[in-house]
Amino acid sequence: MRFLKQSFFFLLTLLPACLFAQVFSKAEFTRQDTLRGSLTPERIWWDVVHYDIAVQPDFDKRTISGTNTITFKPVSTPTKMQIDLQEPMQIDKVEHNGTAVSFTRNGNVFYLDLPAVLPLKSLQKITIHFSGTPKAAKNAPWDGGWIWKKDGNGNPWVSVACQGLGASVWYPNKDHQSDEVDSAALTIVTPSNLKGVGNGRLRSVEKDANENMRYRWAVTNPINNYNIVPYIGTYTSFGETLQGEKGPLDCTYWVLEEHLDKAKKQFTQVAPMMKCFEHWFGPYPFYEDGYKLVDAPHLGMEHQSAVAYGNDFENGYKGRDLSGSGWGLKFDFIIIHETGHEWFGNNITAKDIADMWIHESFTNYSETIYLNCLYGDSAANAYVQGIRKNIANDIPIIGVYNVNREGSGDMYYKGANMLHMIRQMVGNDEKFRLMLRKMNQVYYHQTVTTAEVEDFLSKETGLRLQKVFDQYLRTTKIPKLEINQQMKRNKLLLSYRWTDCVPGFDMRTRIKDASGNWVWITPTEKWQKLKTGYTDMVDVKTLKDPNFYIR
Repeated sequence: MRFLKQSFFFLLTLLPACLFAQVFSKAEFTRQDTLRGSLTPERIWWDVVHYDIAVQPDFDKRTISGTNTITFKPVSTPTKMQIDLQEPMQIDKVEHNGTAVSFTRNGNVFYLDLPAVLPLKSLQKITIHFSGTPKAAKNAPWDGGWIWKKDGNGNPWVSVACQGLGASVWYPNKDHQSDEVDSAALTIVTPSNLKGVGNGRLRSVEKDANENMRYRWAVTNPINNYNIVPYIGTYTSFGETLQGEKGPLDCTYWVLEEHLDKAKKQFTQVAPMMKCFEHWFGPYPFYEDGYKLVDAPHLGMEHQSAVAYGNDFENGYKGRDLSGSGWGLKFDFIIIHETGHEWFGNNITAKDIADMWIHESFTNYSETIYLNCLYGDSAANAYVQGIRKNIANDIPIIGVYNVNREGSGDMYYKGANMLHMIRQMVGNDEKFRLMLRKMNQVYYHQTVTTAEVEDFLSKETGLRLQKVFDQYLRTTKIPKLEINQQMKRNKLLLSYRWTDCVPGFDMRTRIKDASGNWVWITPTEKWQKLKTGYTDMVDVKTLKDPNFYIR
């Protein structure tokens, strides 16, 4: 979900309204914010290629230790190398080609003194040894960090949720979404009575000299830093093979032994969901790495090919309908929402988290798409209209660039409604569906910006959408459709215009005529007139198409 993404998906009833209620000024951001959120000179000269991470937790002390061997390519003349690792975690040692590398620290950033000359585009490796007490999550996944819990039998149950906060909360890396590794490996060291589950496919299981188990997992596709996570617990697994658009898709479900029976029943929702999402969004983006749901000690996150699941094996959002329409109880929110992120967030990734609406708006709308597939238009419309009650209109959806700051949690519900309106304006569901599939093909395994996505949607729909994006992504104002009624020769004459809108706002919308049909109008800020078949004054509220989020 990505973390309300502050994590992940945002519930105004669960989170304090003040979380996003302030408008940020430049003065509120520190040097550390800039180092974390911008492409500094110490970041741009190298392209990260591969992470090979090993981690061993100490459950009693709540500490971790490990290594990360980073494969990278110099793309310009090297300066110092910026490696991100948040306090109080420590880098203990760095090696390059067997030679120790000196380093200095500035808060959450380490600067490595690599050789002044490195052949351009050559493959280079550094191994970083790290240790310490990682930040513990207070309320994962929103307040991220390591989650140290125990299962119903008193056994350790441990994982990580760190979107927004950043993967550098526990392992050293280049912590910026614009540069994804092409592939990654994760070795999880556990006591013999526990199992370690990671992203991708299990490559090996070995016992070391200390009688600990080493579970090695690997992904062969590009992956976001915050998606690489270990799960440790008394896991067991079951699975199925689905026939997808690219052939057999391995689906594996790792759950605590005590949850096995519930999981076998609840996870039957995966097959119809995957069929629906492939139809609407294109093939699952990570066939090579398979698909997994992993029983997690928190609500859930879209960890690529290892989706975190913690919704208590019930429908809705922990048994609640976020829309109030009844339709939100027809599916398991975490299964559907977090899997939707495999296309929007994991396949297509925002370069800067200020643009996280690209992840959350499309993924939130995937819930509506799922209802469309199973129950039809009426159910989908009722659901997306119902979730509007969760919109705060506190600050703009687009956040602040280059300082690692997301915008409003409205990126979920308001963003989904914006996409629903665009779908209405397209007026052809097949065209809209093919556009979403093309989007996942054009930006397959890529990082993107808001400008790129806005341009793509405008070109593919053939609509002038820039003012729509400006209104719903960059302001907190909901456009008002003002309608004036005048009787003339026993006929009703309507005048209409937009107010409370950005300059030049001209979004087309629909009103109902006397025959009950929807008629397209394109209001502007100037009054326009429309003859109708009505012979008397009407309640203007009945004229508005409820699929448009307007006043």
